[in-house]
Amino acid sequence: MTDRTARYRIGQVVKHRHYPFRGVVFDVDPEFSNSEQWWESIPEEIRPHKDQPFYHLLAENAENSYVAYVSEQNLEPDDNPEPVDHPQVEELFESSEDGCYRQRYIQPH
Repeated sequence: MTDRTARYRIGQVVKHRHYPFRGVVFDVDPEFSNSEQWWESIPEEIRPHKDQPFYHLLAENAENSYVAYVSEQNLEPDDNPEPVDHPQVEELFESSEDGCYRQRYIQPH
C-alpha cells in the first residue's frame, strides 16, 4: 500500500496521455484493483506501475462513451471547456463554473 495522495479528484475532467479520450473522475482506487489479465493487456511500453492511484472515468472519445480505468501516470488535466458527453454524467454530477463537476446529492428514501 502506498501513502500517496490522489492527484485528481472526483468530478475533475482529465485526458489520457497516450490515447485520444477524456473523462470525468467518478471513483479512485489508492492502488491497482483490477484483474491481472486487464493489466497484462496494456502494451508493455506504456503499462503502468500498480502502486499508484487508479481512476474510474466516465470517458468519451470521438466515437462513443464508456467507463475507463486509468493509472495516474497516464492522465493529465483536461482544459477543454466542452462538457463530457457521457450519458451517466448527468446522473452522478452537476456541472460547475470551474470546469469540474460536483457530485449530485442523492436523497435517501
